[in-house]
Amino acid sequence: MQLLPDNFSTTGGTIDHLFYVILWITGIAFVVVQVCLLLFVILYRARPGRTAAYIHGSTPVEIIWTVVPTIILVVLGFASQGAWANLRERVPANATRIEILAEQFAWNIRYPGPDEVFNTEDDVTTINQLHVPVNQPVVVHLRSKDVIHSFFLPLLRVKQDAVPGLTTRVWFEATQPGQHEIACAELCGLGHYRMRGFLTLESPEAWQAWLTSQGKQRVAEYAP
Repeated sequence: MQLLPDNFSTTGGTIDHLFYVILWITGIAFVVVQVCLLLFVILYRARPGRTAAYIHGSTPVEIIWTVVPTIILVVLGFASQGAWANLRERVPANATRIEILAEQFAWNIRYPGPDEVFNTEDDVTTINQLHVPVNQPVVVHLRSKDVIHSFFLPLLRVKQDAVPGLTTRVWFEATQPGQHEIACAELCGLGHYRMRGFLTLESPEAWQAWLTSQGKQRVAEYAP
């Protein structure tokens, strides 16, 4: 049984594995606790002639239920740290750079032009239209213009908050072409429902052709 949507990224498998490990651990703990609760309700229910006994507790049992969850959380923390460091810190040197400025209620997307420098005349800009090449790493530099937004690509296992006054980055590498939705996973205002973007995953050749056409269109618009 598949609980998660399809994975279209190279790092999604690690995230899914962590999700299922945590789900199994918490699921088993939930079942054990509920079974014990039911047994205690039945075994220690009120009966004629029986009085309640008040005890201090069991020190060994208290140590066990403190130490075991602590060990589990520490192990999960170290396992998660590796995935976190890979997604946030170990950005491939050849990653395609993209800037996204979130605002109420749109995604402003910017690509560097041929000079590979942002905020120059040859930049390519779009609104709510993100094009990404497959089989190539992409790093997104994410900012917010007003309130907290959350950049969410479920099929790529990407979810990163956009915070005012702070630039965060997240990278991913898509593995399959297709068209998907960019969602804002943070309630960002009355028009939150309108903050919907579109992600196009395409071959490097198709992506480069699209980027070139956008650049020519921009030049034509600003030509005297």
